[in-house]
Amino acid sequence: MSFNAPLSEAHADAIAARLAYAHPVDVLDIGCGWGELMLRVLERAPDATGLGVDTDEELLGRGRIAAVERGLSERAVFLNTPGVAVEQQADLVICVGASHAFGGNAAALTALMQHVRPGGRLFYGDGLWDPAYSVKQPDLVWEDFFELPDLAGLVDLAVATGYLPLFTETASPEELDDFESRYLADDEEWLLRHPNHPRAAHVRAAAEDHRRRWLHGYRGAFGFGYLTLGRPSA
Repeated sequence: MSFNAPLSEAHADAIAARLAYAHPVDVLDIGCGWGELMLRVLERAPDATGLGVDTDEELLGRGRIAAVERGLSERAVFLNTPGVAVEQQADLVICVGASHAFGGNAAALTALMQHVRPGGRLFYGDGLWDPAYSVKQPDLVWEDFFELPDLAGLVDLAVATGYLPLFTETASPEELDDFESRYLADDEEWLLRHPNHPRAAHVRAAAEDHRRRWLHGYRGAFGFGYLTLGRPSA
């Protein structure tokens, strides 16, 4: 996967171009994984530096390799640091799918405000839930999904926290399906080549459980929102 979120190549490039258009001097990606979106912004903002923080060393290593391959190693740093331990401010802060590190959307948006330099931007992405959608098998849906806001609720929360919403968008149904398929693809490909491996039964059971929850549980009700938020100048 290029992103650990439902985000197509074209959509990601459009977001990166829009974020770079503001000419950030520095970019801070909290819960960065391998920092793909941060790297795309840096490619389009040649004077900017980037810092990605995460606690998964394997993913950070992938980000460091990508930075070297794309000639960004002198401008992109990846550190093994919990998001809650970060103290830096930046013109552009990115936080996609990492609200859990702060305890949920409300706590994340409040904490992230301190990292956005006045006049700067936060690019924030997280899960959504459509309460009007009729879920056929609610027992297959992870309980915390029911607690997610809808898009209007997420935007309202950001505004109540003090942000100015600059751009509001969501992952498309195609992006959501592509993400779920790619999430399962490694295990499925492995099972295709190793059907009799001692671990095959465990891997197969985990993949089948996830696929069942997706297709018979939350598909259609679960979504993903992307907000570009501004912190007003002091």
